[in-house]
Amino acid sequence: MRPRHSLTLAAASVLVALAASGCAPQPESTGGPSAAASGAGKPASCAPGTLATEAKGKLTVGTDTPAYAPWFQDDDPANGKGYESAVAYAVARKLGFAEGDVVWQKVAFNNAFAPGEKTFDFDINQVSISEDRRKAVDLSTGYYDVRQAVIALKTSKAAKATSLADLKGAKLGAQVGTTSLDVINQQIKPAQQPAVFQKNDLAKAALKNGQVDAIVVDLPTAFYITGAEVPEAEVVGQFDTAGAAKEQFGLVLDKGSTLTSCVSRAVDALRKDGTLAAIEKQWLSEAAGAPVLK
Repeated sequence: MRPRHSLTLAAASVLVALAASGCAPQPESTGGPSAAASGAGKPASCAPGTLATEAKGKLTVGTDTPAYAPWFQDDDPANGKGYESAVAYAVARKLGFAEGDVVWQKVAFNNAFAPGEKTFDFDINQVSISEDRRKAVDLSTGYYDVRQAVIALKTSKAAKATSLADLKGAKLGAQVGTTSLDVINQQIKPAQQPAVFQKNDLAKAALKNGQVDAIVVDLPTAFYITGAEVPEAEVVGQFDTAGAAKEQFGLVLDKGSTLTSCVSRAVDALRKDGTLAAIEKQWLSEAAGAPVLK
């Protein structure tokens, strides 16, 4: 989930080393929904120097604060470290911007895709592509294929769950406005109302304190939490995506932005030439060992 949605995580080196051949078993996508479907305006050209950005000659990129690992490192989006920081700079290069021409802006997660004019050129913050969000903003084609996962303390009854049915009686939690929360409500359908948190830091604290039995986050974040931040917890399992619509993270742009088609074109090129796969291998933790909950 972050959440996009998402997590204040230090000691990033713990899981960077895990990024090897077993990385993120999500199926490779041929690209998300088209830029045309987002309602984006079309510029005359995507050639370097021709794009109408917020600041002339600069590319303004938004993300939340804190900027959580493994998507970012050291709470510093501008250092190029972490999956989303690396993706942002790769997109910038495709658009003709040098590293020094990228300007980072702090944007709260929910504000990124809320209605209203934006002050960034695009936002990158584990925002899942959905038709509902497209009513308020433009979204690029997908730059990451997502799976959600459950984390529980090793001593918790929830840690022994092997199916969705085993989690129905558990007190679950997730960050507000995320697909992680949607998964709880739509797939697990727990007997009691899930706990909702403004930040994943609060969800993690609730897990450690026993206020919830388990939390749901995206899979790379789940491995980072259990490997670097809450070692007394473990990844219970990931959710089955077979037969389901593929969940992808997309870059957020202003509704009707003339940049949308160019940004989507850049993302598609990075997927096609293997750049996204290489960045994923470098920065995201392996997920092969997470059992699938059905």
